[in-house]
Amino acid sequence: MLGRFRYGYVAPAALLVAGLLYAPFVWTAYLSLTRYDGLAPPEWAGLANFGKLFDDPALLTSLRNTLLWVVGTMVLPVGLGLLVAVLSHDIKGGAWYRVPFMLPYALSGAGLALVWSPILSHGGIANVLLGVDTAFLQSAPVNTLAMLLVWTWQQLGVNTLLFVVGLQSIPKEPIEAARLDGASGWRLFRHITWPLMRPLTAVVVGLALVASLKTFDIVWVLTQGGPGRNSETLAVTMYKETFVASDYGYGSAVAVMLTVVTGLASYLYLKRQVAS
Repeated sequence: MLGRFRYGYVAPAALLVAGLLYAPFVWTAYLSLTRYDGLAPPEWAGLANFGKLFDDPALLTSLRNTLLWVVGTMVLPVGLGLLVAVLSHDIKGGAWYRVPFMLPYALSGAGLALVWSPILSHGGIANVLLGVDTAFLQSAPVNTLAMLLVWTWQQLGVNTLLFVVGLQSIPKEPIEAARLDGASGWRLFRHITWPLMRPLTAVVVGLALVASLKTFDIVWVLTQGGPGRNSETLAVTMYKETFVASDYGYGSAVAVMLTVVTGLASYLYLKRQVAS
């Protein structure tokens, strides 16, 4: 009897998750097998959209840019966040040193892109300050790298905050024992601090990995995937095919592929964490 009541308590939450997460994905997967323009009823097309997807040269560009976003996110927002957290930890006024890095996170990705658009545009503030005549947003892969710097400016603060929490949760005894043995600086961080922060680091890297795979707002506001399609990510390709070209079937195929790539990358990462 108690078991039946237990399932009854869980059922509302399970139905809510199914309605908000699983049902839309099932509908998207169905649309990916159809021809659908958003107006007429969907027409069954089988795997035609996926065949078109793998024959589309823009897909390779999207995959390349998405990979750049993944690698760049691991190196810049995560790496620099760890550096700022370590350098500002256990020093007087360290919290105040971190405040400037926290403020950009309060802005949305679209708002952030609007702030940086006049800075990175041809003849903009960046050109004046650096004394160069470079179209940062007009050529690949420079445009993707420029947008990665914008992304880093926003995400650095939250990564720093997470790493600071990890540093504060480390027991003091191992650190003090290592210092008594003569460890300090890089040796102390590498052999004691870093291994003790591993669980939190896995969380930070996992969140950054998923966020980088579905990057959309910054790219859309700054370049709309252009010029041409040379700065598109998979998320931008999905949006353009679905809502700009009104090809819901093909856009859904891109969405399914993005979901598979994100799920596979997350699974491989988590599997590696568990194995090691």
